[in-house]
Amino acid sequence: MRRLYFLVPDVTTASAIVDELLLARVPEKCIHVVAREGTPMGNLPEAGLAEKSDLIPAIERGLGLGGVTGTLAGLVVIAVPGAAVVSAGAIVLSLAVAGGAVGAWVSSMIGVSVDSPKLRPYEQAIEQGKLLMMVDVHPHRVEEIEQLVRSQHPEAEPEGVDPDIPAFP
Repeated sequence: MRRLYFLVPDVTTASAIVDELLLARVPEKCIHVVAREGTPMGNLPEAGLAEKSDLIPAIERGLGLGGVTGTLAGLVVIAVPGAAVVSAGAIVLSLAVAGGAVGAWVSSMIGVSVDSPKLRPYEQAIEQGKLLMMVDVHPHRVEEIEQLVRSQHPEAEPEGVDPDIPAFP
């Protein structure tokens, strides 16, 4: 999936674009709108926590670092004479999994409190009243959707394509 970014001047334009995207068979769960706090969004699909915060990258970092830390702890345990009563592989594996789970959990709590770095370039425009629309599409539809928005709404400013988005938000 690829994420397309558009800056839209107002809620009316954003609603029209969402309607056209739905007619073009873009699922509503793939459309996310970020607006200044207090902006009446109506029926617009508001961006969730995964889109507005650093949640997903934080979980990925925590999973990796926790897994490595757990693996190292497992290697230390089996290196201590007499400590490895059960299979050494089971100790290392279980500590790696436990470390990854704890790391993902702890880092997710931190990630939800941090704004997404991908939204920082748009903060000023959002504060000025524009809406940021993020549309997740398959790579073969990127040009089609960009052309659809550009042709129907020249006031919508295309802001680029994110080459890779997480598969599970």
